[in-house]
Amino acid sequence: MTDKSYSEKRKAFEEKLKAAKTTGMKFTTVSGEKIEPFYGPDDIENINYLSEIGFPGEYPYTRGVHTNGYRGRIWTMRQFAGFGTPEDTNQRFHYLLNHGQTGLSVAFDLPTLMGWDADSPLSEGEVGICGVAISSLKDMEVLFDKIPLGKVSTSMTINSPAAMIFAYYLAVAEKQGVAFKDLRGTLQNDILKEYIAQKEYIYPPRPSMRIITDMIEYCTNEVPQWNPVSVSGYHIREAGSTAVQELAYTLADGFAYIEACIERGMDVDSFAPRISYFFNSHLDFFEEIAKFRAARKIFAKRMKEKYGAKNPRSWWLRFHTQTAGCTLTAQQPENNIVRTAFQALAGVLGGTQSLHTNSMDETLALPSEKAVKIALRTQQLIAYETGVINTVDPLGGSYFVEALTEKMEKGANEIFDQIDSMGGVIPAIETGYFQKEIADAAYRYQREVEKKEKFIVGVNEFVEENNKVEIPILTISPEVEIAQKKRLAEIKQSRNNEMVEECKNEIKQAGENGNNLMPVFVKAARNYVTLGEMVGELKEVFGTYEEIAVF
Repeated sequence: MTDKSYSEKRKAFEEKLKAAKTTGMKFTTVSGEKIEPFYGPDDIENINYLSEIGFPGEYPYTRGVHTNGYRGRIWTMRQFAGFGTPEDTNQRFHYLLNHGQTGLSVAFDLPTLMGWDADSPLSEGEVGICGVAISSLKDMEVLFDKIPLGKVSTSMTINSPAAMIFAYYLAVAEKQGVAFKDLRGTLQNDILKEYIAQKEYIYPPRPSMRIITDMIEYCTNEVPQWNPVSVSGYHIREAGSTAVQELAYTLADGFAYIEACIERGMDVDSFAPRISYFFNSHLDFFEEIAKFRAARKIFAKRMKEKYGAKNPRSWWLRFHTQTAGCTLTAQQPENNIVRTAFQALAGVLGGTQSLHTNSMDETLALPSEKAVKIALRTQQLIAYETGVINTVDPLGGSYFVEALTEKMEKGANEIFDQIDSMGGVIPAIETGYFQKEIADAAYRYQREVEKKEKFIVGVNEFVEENNKVEIPILTISPEVEIAQKKRLAEIKQSRNNEMVEECKNEIKQAGENGNNLMPVFVKAARNYVTLGEMVGELKEVFGTYEEIAVF
């Protein structure tokens, strides 16, 4: 509580503030939120400590889901990797594991993300370029060669064809003799954010939701340690949203998956602890920390109060964080090392459970080995040299951070009300609501940069003319596409094509009759049905999606 003497002194201080000179810069967050020059006790006097902040490891988990934070376990260092052939990426995985990485994270190429095989005309020129090319079980076998799936945790960034790619992973585990119950990892598998931001969709939203609900149900019963969905705000932020939009849209998507599973008849406590989240850690240091803290609190309250979850683990928001790719610059790329370090530190101070740090060269090409190692070392430096892991939520109690956290929560709840008024996430997607809001936010920030109200070092301020890039750039050989097409042709010649046709028919039938699709995908994977073939069968049932124009 504040007393009279404090109030008088604050008024006097604020008079001094009015008279103080400023640089004339725009004192707002990256998201455009006004920041006051000073925060004090009265800015948080209406926040009840026990009900709104609490202790670490206790409801509402504002200060973290673990009682002793990183003193018990340091976050998983999970660098995203994937390029070229499965052999290329397998080699990179072994390199990362040998340099201290503690989990694998797979990036797939554009054809795989869109459900096209390497030999599709649509794949020409894109095979292996932005990630690893996977067209069949054979590719997945090579990708995880000599990597024991029962001992590593694997994250896979795949959405529209996630169910088919997961089926390949399960089939590889079977071949390694690993029981499904022993597999640990995460599929991104967040189709709603594809319609909102990333645009790598195949089917319309409603049948896509059915596939994801099938996967959550299947994993709950068969692969209990696996996270079947990682609800992703990362791409929403990369598309230009504000921090509060990223927070609200991500949680709204997650709640939509939870509601779909409840409607399926599943007990919320049977699946909710295995749904994880994925956030961006952007440039505005304190705004990001407040976002992570608010996210935990909002999630815990909703899970307990609205969905009636009784298991405290269902109240925990568990999330992975990646530093902001959209903030990296091609100009003066070494500056990206510093940007990434600050963003990673914000993720750690916000209490992330898992972290990927971007490499300095990612605006120019896929990261080189040297750049990847620097990015990994950045995390290790934060963990082992800065001392930030010594105490839980070290910024908890900061007048500024607590006020910002409360403001973030309030803003997200207002957005939830808007989405509810439209009938939920899918109707809001179908009307173009999310797309327009993000576009407006991105335009505002771009105008601020153009008017030099916001600075980007090396881009609109501290510019160096004729700056030469002197860092090694990874290039992908055209031989990758040739090799992948050759392997695919060999698979199609050697497999049992009668079984292939049987599996394709079963996929189509399951799509039509409403049976869970995962068992038929796993059977198809075992029989070397290709990704494009599986995806194609469901296109005949569900059709494909075309976005409405919102401008």
